[in-house]
Amino acid sequence: MRDRTGRGIAPFDLWRSSMMANAARDPLWRAVLAAEIARTPSRRAEIEQKCMRCHAPMATPRGEQTTPAAVAILDDPKDSRHALARDGVSCTVCHRITAAGLGEARTFSGQFEISTDRAIFGPHAELFEHPMQRHTGFTPQPGAQIRKSALCGSCHTLDTSTLTADGKPTGTVFPEQSPYLEWRNSVFSDEGPEPGPAAKSCQDCHVPTTDADGETIRTAIAHNPGGRDWPFLGARAPFGRHVFVGGNTLIPEILRDNAEALGVDAPAAAFDRTIALAKQQLREKTARIAIEEVRRDAGALSFAVRVENLTGHKFPSAYPSRRAWLRVRVRAAGQRVVFESGGFDRSGTIVGHTGRPEVGERAGSTLQPHHQVITRPGQVQIYEAVLGDEAGAVTFTLMRAARHLKDNRLLPAGWRTDGPHADRTRPVGVDRDPDFMGGKDRVLYRIGDVPAGTLSVEVWLVYQTLGARFADELFQVDAPEVKRFRSFWAKATRTPVLVDQATHEVR
Repeated sequence: MRDRTGRGIAPFDLWRSSMMANAARDPLWRAVLAAEIARTPSRRAEIEQKCMRCHAPMATPRGEQTTPAAVAILDDPKDSRHALARDGVSCTVCHRITAAGLGEARTFSGQFEISTDRAIFGPHAELFEHPMQRHTGFTPQPGAQIRKSALCGSCHTLDTSTLTADGKPTGTVFPEQSPYLEWRNSVFSDEGPEPGPAAKSCQDCHVPTTDADGETIRTAIAHNPGGRDWPFLGARAPFGRHVFVGGNTLIPEILRDNAEALGVDAPAAAFDRTIALAKQQLREKTARIAIEEVRRDAGALSFAVRVENLTGHKFPSAYPSRRAWLRVRVRAAGQRVVFESGGFDRSGTIVGHTGRPEVGERAGSTLQPHHQVITRPGQVQIYEAVLGDEAGAVTFTLMRAARHLKDNRLLPAGWRTDGPHADRTRPVGVDRDPDFMGGKDRVLYRIGDVPAGTLSVEVWLVYQTLGARFADELFQVDAPEVKRFRSFWAKATRTPVLVDQATHEVR
């Protein structure tokens, strides 16, 4: 399949380098899973089953509560489920999910229902069934659910039960990730009776029906055994580019550079494309910043940085290893730096002017709070979710998480305190900041004792899939999978990815 300019758009070719295809090969997931088991070994079977349900759904029978040693099949080629498990979230997972219960709590945490009658669903009616039946044994059927956000929400709404160190449930249920619920409480939701002009589904952004130039894709859906179009079938729309791109560049790079070790079969060029698309998504469709209200008075400089979230969910969203932050630098004549907040080193660690890690960057250190006003270099505006256990202590163990101690991730536009699921998606630690609201934040910088002459203010918004503190906490666990991931991570690009930047000259 190709678009109007001849670029390949075949679903398999685009999918194979995505995080969906590599959900079970992802070495970070394997490391985190091993760490969770090491910290609560008595609940190994339940933890594995919970994670495998969405990361290796083809090898996880529906309805089973526990599958002892389920993760072992990923490393055992002799197991009949090995290949199915390694292929992560495949075509026949999403396209065989029925509409039953989608959007309801009973299908969250990977509890979707799979068709049992060899039906496979797509967005089109009046289908030519013969090729699909002959090649796969499945019968294609129209299924509007394949283009609904509720389908994505079945895995991307994940609740976990809080456990004590000896594996006893505390009775608390923690929302590990909720981008679907965040989207529901935004201007992007299309589920209401009268969706607004900004309404978009998850698929509109992550499986776009336009080509790289923004033009609607029209293509023949079924092909003959030789790969040619049937003469009696015309081109159809919609057709989604199965790129499944978010903001993750770290793991695709690790998969590309360690393909043999990780059992990856996608070519390096495919991962290059996925990485490039992720960077483009971050740079063009994620967030934007502006420098405002610049004032200079009696040797002091003040200015505001406005941050706007363009996504249909929190930014960052989903798994709490992700973070974004503002790097702010003021230069005087001769490029001399007179102030910097949020600088970082080659490892992606936020550091001060001496090169030492800032507050919150190392395991066991103090939490960096949300800031409305920043006056010192050591204060850094980091947009992140930080978990707390039942006692209110910071934890990086998901099975201990009982609450958010901090969640100042940027809300989607239109988020309301009285909107859908507001109780589950509300921010934490921003109560005294009236500038933090749906879709935006404003941070005021007040810098004293700046020199005379022209000053240059530079601001960058950057994003990181695996925050330095999260990584350092993970590396405290003595497990083979953790050590293996660390060896890959140490050779990868760990510096954050640029989302947006702004400059302002002060005379």
